[in-house]
Amino acid sequence: MNRMIKLARRPVGMVKTEDFRLEEGPVPQPGEGEIRVRLEYVSLDPAMRGWITEAKSYVPPVAIGETMRGYAVGRVDASNNPAFKVSDAVQGLLGVQDYAISNGKGLVRVDPSQAPLERWVGGLGMPGWTAYFGLLEVGQPKAGETVVVSAASGAVGSIVGQIAKIKGCRAVGIAGGAEKCRYVVEELGFDACVDYKAGNLAAQLKAACPSGIDVYFENVGGEILDAVLPLMNLRGRIPVCGLISAYNATQAPEGPKNLRCVLTQRLRMQGLIVFDWADRIPEAISQLGAWHKDGKLKIREDVRTSGLASFPAVLNELYTGGNFGKLVLKV
Repeated sequence: MNRMIKLARRPVGMVKTEDFRLEEGPVPQPGEGEIRVRLEYVSLDPAMRGWITEAKSYVPPVAIGETMRGYAVGRVDASNNPAFKVSDAVQGLLGVQDYAISNGKGLVRVDPSQAPLERWVGGLGMPGWTAYFGLLEVGQPKAGETVVVSAASGAVGSIVGQIAKIKGCRAVGIAGGAEKCRYVVEELGFDACVDYKAGNLAAQLKAACPSGIDVYFENVGGEILDAVLPLMNLRGRIPVCGLISAYNATQAPEGPKNLRCVLTQRLRMQGLIVFDWADRIPEAISQLGAWHKDGKLKIREDVRTSGLASFPAVLNELYTGGNFGKLVLKV
């Protein structure tokens, strides 16, 4: 049987178990030119919360009764497509389920000998590509500049800071809790990390960034963005990757209150979606893989083994800070 997580209703506030349902059906059969993939790991990403609302976005919302959208990695177990053979490992937007049918478009063949499968939906997958293009193309860091990234111990933020260091920058993270901050500095090699849960965020940031901030990679928004803006240097850049602090809000946030800094410091804020560089994904895979092989890029997954039925509860971990590293659900 094929188990599928389907959207049962539009969530209000935090996701609830009743917002989804687990359905079973026959294992799907590939048609002409198609393959069937047996999924092994599903990526849990903050963007999923936006995909299940009806608000205008960069992709249509998941429809009620539709299998939940999600990046996943697995192996081809049946193929009618000459470009893929049985046992090939692939990743792509395959959904939250046991089996997926694909014509191969948008799939990326991955190498399990280079890194474990779960890493291909983490640091070497979409989050890694997002960090790579978001920082280098939108942030455009220069050697000697200060790069600050929120959610620094997470899937995207951890890669952003490490790339900043590779490019000769001072990397400062913002994370929740002493243990995550220790990991960011001692294991990932950031120059400093500020614990936003410890209070007095603005003073902590100022102390960690004595020369101001040139690039702020935004994953969170809200109060953290307001604390960063007054410290931005002239013509600083702010790649906006996510605004996770507001994803489960039931009313629009008030801020940012310090938006005047965008004018006075002539800042550039630009939103980014990894699909903007779809034709350059092989470049990101190659470069991230090379850095990883050389030990310049450390990647951590938080793999949950509670199964598909636990998807709603595990998804909420992203919004409460309950994960440590890239959150992945073993199918």
